[in-house]
Amino acid sequence: MPGADDVELTDLTATAPMPEPEGDDGQVRTAADLEAVFDVPVSVSAVLGKTAMEVSQLLKLGRGAVVELDRKVGEAIDIYVNDRLVARGEVVLVEDRLGITMTEIVKGGQA
Repeated sequence: MPGADDVELTDLTATAPMPEPEGDDGQVRTAADLEAVFDVPVSVSAVLGKTAMEVSQLLKLGRGAVVELDRKVGEAIDIYVNDRLVARGEVVLVEDRLGITMTEIVKGGQA
């Protein structure tokens, strides 16, 4: 039995309808308008951090070596699509695989 503080999914409905996105010509746009690009391959990269080192240092690295990155534990990672920064997120564990949760969309490819 739900407690007094529990919220039912039906309680989360919006009081006013969300406006539909419109194009420059005033027509309502839907996901179907993007159907032509659904099959276009893109490269998605999640960057945990970066570092700089000389080739000689790189060649000395062995199994189990630790490389210090420019990010702290828990800091957001950068998500790139086709080498363009589009979002920031967090690393998550889904069953036995790593994944990414987007926490922030970056507008205009800002760094």
